[in-house]
Amino acid sequence: MGITRRVEIPPNVDVTLEGSLLTVTGPKGTLSRDLRFPQIDVTLEDAEIVISTASDRKRFLAMSGTLEAHAKNMIRGVIEGHEYQMKVVYSHFPIQLKQQGDRIMISNFLGEKQPRVAKILEGVTVKIGNDELTLTGIDKENVGNTAANIEHATKITKRDPRVFQDGIYITERA
Repeated sequence: MGITRRVEIPPNVDVTLEGSLLTVTGPKGTLSRDLRFPQIDVTLEDAEIVISTASDRKRFLAMSGTLEAHAKNMIRGVIEGHEYQMKVVYSHFPIQLKQQGDRIMISNFLGEKQPRVAKILEGVTVKIGNDELTLTGIDKENVGNTAANIEHATKITKRDPRVFQDGIYITERA
């Protein structure tokens, strides 16, 4: 029985499949990802990416949906890009942000002398505003992981989270 999922390829996007390596090229750039998984076949037919499995087992049905989501995110990324908005929240000490190469330095967080550091992953552009950050890129995974790195760097431990709500938080994904 199994299942077949289809992802439509827009006219301004070029998709190639070499073995299990899917490469998507569009106006904003190129993304590649290995879509290998046992008992799941990924093929190109006309203007569609076809993901199919002959199995009825739950893990193969679930993974075929995951591979479909990866393909859709890659196509959307090379056309529109992905953008995350983050808000800087502080009530005790004003937080200063500086970008140094592939790192964000978070200074004066809770009055700490040492700056906290968050890694910016490859292909992600960070714009620092007054009390907000904008992360943009074509790879959704890298943009999301960079946002998670920044949130994690400002995690507060050993204090009451109801009182100390300072940090940098994701407010919007687009």
